Amino acid sequence: MMKEFSIKWVSSKQPRKQRKYRANAPTHVRRKMVSAHLDKTLKAQYKKRSMPVRKDDEVKVMRGAYKGKRGKVTRVNLKKLKVYVDNVKIKKVSGQEVEVAIDSSNLVITKLGADDVRRRKFQKRKGEK
Repeated sequence: MMKEFSIKWVSSKQPRKQRKYRANAPTHVRRKMVSAHLDKTLKAQYKKRSMPVRKDDEVKVMRGAYKGKRGKVTRVNLKKLKVYVDNVKIKKVSGQEVEVAIDSSNLVITKLGADDVRRRKFQKRKGEK
């Protein structure tokens, strides 16, 4: 088994190798690991199934205890590969409310945040066709 991360690695059936790939991946690869499906309207508009989740995107939770909740992405943790949504919170014993970490595979992007320059270029490019 390889000791360091390699972009040439394709896949493996072995879960330990899959975990190792995700754990040792650099940030430019991890960014794509935090992707979510697009809503039906966005999918038709941009002719793309999924995109990496970013701060200020509006999402809907599709699975888990918070299913059906909608909100804005407040932050994306690339180290843990988790997304934090503003309406999805849990109350601690001390009374403090904290955001719950959600896996991006359990989300659907309903509205794209247009603060990113690259994403604006993509939206213009796909919207013109």
